[in-house]
Order: sequence, then C-alpha cells, then structure tokens
Amino acid sequence: MCVKDPYFVAIFLLFVTGLTGSFIACNEDSNNNGGDYWKMGASFIFGDSLVDAGNNNYLSTLSKADTPPNGIDFKPSGGNPTGRFTNGRTIGDIIGEGLGQSYYSTPFLAPNCSGKAILHGVNYASGGGGILNGTGSIFVNRLSMDIQVDYFNITRRQINKLLGASKAREFVTKKSIFSITVGSNDFLNNYLLPLVSIGTRLSQTPDAFIDHLISHFRAQLTRLYQLDARKFIIGNIGPIGCIPYQKNINQLNDKECAELANQLALQYNSRLKDLLSNLNQNLPGATFVHLNVYDLLMELIINHDKYGFTTATMACCGNTGQYAWIVPCGSASNMCGDRNKYVFWDHYHPTEAANILISNKFLQGDPKYVSPITLLQLRDL
Repeated sequence: MCVKDPYFVAIFLLFVTGLTGSFIACNEDSNNNGGDYWKMGASFIFGDSLVDAGNNNYLSTLSKADTPPNGIDFKPSGGNPTGRFTNGRTIGDIIGEGLGQSYYSTPFLAPNCSGKAILHGVNYASGGGGILNGTGSIFVNRLSMDIQVDYFNITRRQINKLLGASKAREFVTKKSIFSITVGSNDFLNNYLLPLVSIGTRLSQTPDAFIDHLISHFRAQLTRLYQLDARKFIIGNIGPIGCIPYQKNINQLNDKECAELANQLALQYNSRLKDLLSNLNQNLPGATFVHLNVYDLLMELIINHDKYGFTTATMACCGNTGQYAWIVPCGSASNMCGDRNKYVFWDHYHPTEAANILISNKFLQGDPKYVSPITLLQLRDL
C-alpha cells in the first residue's frame, strides 16, 4: 500500500485525462506488474475534484462521488462509481491516454497503490483540496496540496526502493510528468464561500489573498522540483463564475456569469503565468507547460452549440431550486437524458464529453491554450 493506515490519514486531516475501450484501470486483477513502465513513463496527478480519481473514497469527507450515477460512463468500472466527480473520465485520464499511457494513475489512498503499479503513476488529487491548507474545510477532510506533496515524497522513496537511487532519479526526471489542476477551491470554497468567508474578505484584499496563494504554490512547485520533478503541466483556473453553482447562488440567467468570481480567477491566472515563466527561467532542467483552461472553457461555454452541446448552464445531474448546489450528484438526483449534450455534469464539474473536447484541444497544442511547448513535446524531452 502507499499508506499503511488510511484511517490515520483521516484522523490526521481533522487536524490540520477515445481510448477507453483498450485502457486499463490499475487494480489487482489488471496484471499491471510495471514491466513496461520505462517505455510509457509515469503520470503523477495533483489537484482537486476535477482530477480526483477516488482518493476521497478513503476519507471521512463530505466531498465524495462514490454513489451512482457518478461514473455511469466509465467503462473500466462497468459504469460503477469510482470516486471521479463526473460521469466518465477526467481531464487527467484523457490527457494520460493521449500521451500514450495504458494505465490510469492509481489513487494514492487506494489499497492497490503498491509495488510496481506506482511506476505507471499515482493520483494524489482530492475533491475539496486547494493550495491553502484551510481551503475546503467545509467538507471536513480533503487532501491539500501540501499533503499531496507530502504523499509524493513517500512515493519518491518507494521508487528508490524499486529501482535503486540512480535509476529512480532518471525515471522521475526524464520519464515522469507532473500534472497539477488546483486553485478553484481556494476561491469557491474559501475566499468566496457564502457567509463563512466574510471574515477573510474583510481581513485580506483580493490582491493580498492572491499574493498568498502564489507564494504558497511557488513553494509547493519548488518542493516537487527538489524531489526531482522536471516536467510539469499546470492548468490555470477556469471561468468559475460561469459554473452552474455560481449561477445558482447568484440567481443569474443563462448568459450571465458571476463577475467577481471571474475577475478573481483572471487576476490569479495572470500571476500564475508570471510565476511559471519565472520558474522556467530559474529552475535548471525544469519545464512548466501552462494550460489556458480559462479561455478554452469560456469558448466552450459561450459557443457550446458550435461544439454539439445544447446547454452550458444546466447541470446534467442534480436537483432544482435555489439551494440545489448544496446537494451533490447522487442516487436521489435527477439526471439528464443525453449526457453528451451537457457541458456540466453537476454544479461544479464538466461531463466526460466536455472533458474530451477540452483535453483534445490541449493535446493538439494550439498556442492559444498551451505554452511554451506542446504536451507531446514535453513528454519527449
């Protein structure tokens, strides 16, 4: 196991990405002995519920996606929930496929995250997690980025034991990609959280809060670099003011978005781009690829009909009414008839259809959305 006692983790936390048919979910029956790891490389995934592959299943948390109809279109599980906050694959799953990986990165807290399976990658992402340790406290337990980096440190030592120190370092620096999708919760479930966040907003201006985020994220990325990470994929924050949750609580119409939320996202994104440029210049041997999630998702939302969707406002899975966002997608929820026609699966997360479109755009390498090099170029460095 990656963690000897996941129950200790839960107690501790109280304190403180078209190829699915041939794709293999890493489990005890998949014959995944790690023998082809050097050819395919590893994908180490960090972040929040947009890329969580099931870590929160092993936590005592209010942020879970372990009940139907979540996962209804995830073929490796036969349509059963896996803990992914969508109906099928996440962006992390799909991008991994596009980069040539044949195994999904195993959730760190899963019992089968052990032995040579970790050489195909590990997923540390956690629904409700953020850059700041206090983010997502409304959910009780979640893995913050600091804890996720702590867990990679454990994985890093395990790789040393499997390969030996010299070969392990070569594997991590040359054959591994570190993908990070984080930051949305630091606004949605921290700075902008209704009622709870009033004190924070009174004590910190938006600029001061974003300064704090960027400083903390710099330290986390630097720490991963010190653990031999060299190839990074970093997504910026999407137009969070346009997700169904924000439309619902602000009582907006179809064409409106929450202006403050989007302004904060844009401010953060500008600072993030500067940070990644600085790290590219100052961390020898490291390459940070920036994914412009904001502009791509905004394009999809505004022109959803152009891409075959009928709505970018309504959630496919959810309930109705002003407080619908409080109740997560689950067995008591209503579900839309055609999931491929909806941009959003629930009040926060895209459908698999939207994830496929977004991931393919990133894999195609359009410089409007991917810079300074493409994902395939990063893989081949």
